[in-house]
Amino acid sequence: MEPFTEKAIHIIQAVPPGKVMTYGQVARQAGSPRGARQIARLLHSMSAKHELPWHRIVNAQGKIVVADEESRYTQRALLEGEGVEIGRNGQIDLEVYRHDCTDPST
Repeated sequence: MEPFTEKAIHIIQAVPPGKVMTYGQVARQAGSPRGARQIARLLHSMSAKHELPWHRIVNAQGKIVVADEESRYTQRALLEGEGVEIGRNGQIDLEVYRHDCTDPST
């Protein structure tokens, strides 16, 4: 496994219930500031295998951006079940719910 992928997996696994991180935030912490799309691909291909809390990763505006409707609904339901409030515009307040992971080895 590539070092970036391994770091990203550890970072995503460390996001606690009720908190979110952005794709770009995970990528930066894992060592690739421009790797947000890589995080999206990683979540798509490795979430089940590594039991990643994929639903806790959102875009830079705090919005759910999963392509298919069923997965968007699932992500929203999982986040709300953890106490994350999602506004009428589908946006999560990152000032309140963002997880600040400063140690990429966690």
